[in-house]
Amino acid sequence: MLKLRRRFHLKTLQDTTTLHNGVKMPWFGLGVYKVQEGEEALTSVKAAINAGYQSIDTAALYQNEDSVGQAIKESGVPREELFITTKVWNTDQRNDSVLEAFETSLNKLGLDYVDLYLVHWPVKDKYKQTWKVLENLYKEGRVRAIGVSNFNIHHLEDLMSVAEIKPMVNQVELHPLFSQPELRDYCRKQEIQIEAWAPLGQGRLLDHPVLQEIASAHHKSIAQVILRWDLQNEIVTIPKSIRESRIIENADIFNFTLSESDMEKINALNENKRFGADPDNFTF
Repeated sequence: MLKLRRRFHLKTLQDTTTLHNGVKMPWFGLGVYKVQEGEEALTSVKAAINAGYQSIDTAALYQNEDSVGQAIKESGVPREELFITTKVWNTDQRNDSVLEAFETSLNKLGLDYVDLYLVHWPVKDKYKQTWKVLENLYKEGRVRAIGVSNFNIHHLEDLMSVAEIKPMVNQVELHPLFSQPELRDYCRKQEIQIEAWAPLGQGRLLDHPVLQEIASAHHKSIAQVILRWDLQNEIVTIPKSIRESRIIENADIFNFTLSESDMEKINALNENKRFGADPDNFTF
């Protein structure tokens, strides 16, 4: 049974969790999945950084690393104050071109290193080989931390049976209708930080009556309640938005606390309902 540990002391957007290798990772960041390369990605990332976000999550698949890199450069914020994540895509795993994919991402971002590099999906018969490349990148200091995305418990156990370095992060679909308590409990015991993609259920939770009741009581939006629930469950979260007002609103979650009753009500919403692909059954 997952033990709830509420982080009441989180007070600012710059608060961090410490990964098992000692690297500090912001609890809150901006995701840019399906954000269009060009002006849309450039303006949204700059808006986030201007609002105090330090963590930006992209991927080779998203095809917006150029604009993310440009936004970082134009923000004027020192590189060392930002935490940049990108990911190796499935075709590069299948083609054994992981190192080349990393070089391409780094060049597009215009960076000398990334803070977190992830295996995007557990491609069968490939992800252990991919992980060895990531371990080498980590040893060379070209990435500050390495991790995985969309890995279930059995994938993690299989990977760690051959890994020299344990993943620092597992980024997975996670929201109140799919809260993954068993996976979260496993990762906590393994000191692997859980990170949520699609934390708002791809917008499908923004009219839920239970969440609306809690939000009204706190004079907050449903999105803010869900994101606060993430933090109090020690889940790193990266909501996506392209609107500056929403980017600012999403981060306005450090001035209230969900009660134990609130947390229990949200925890009880779990239906094990995915909106994205199943890591055990994907074809891309």
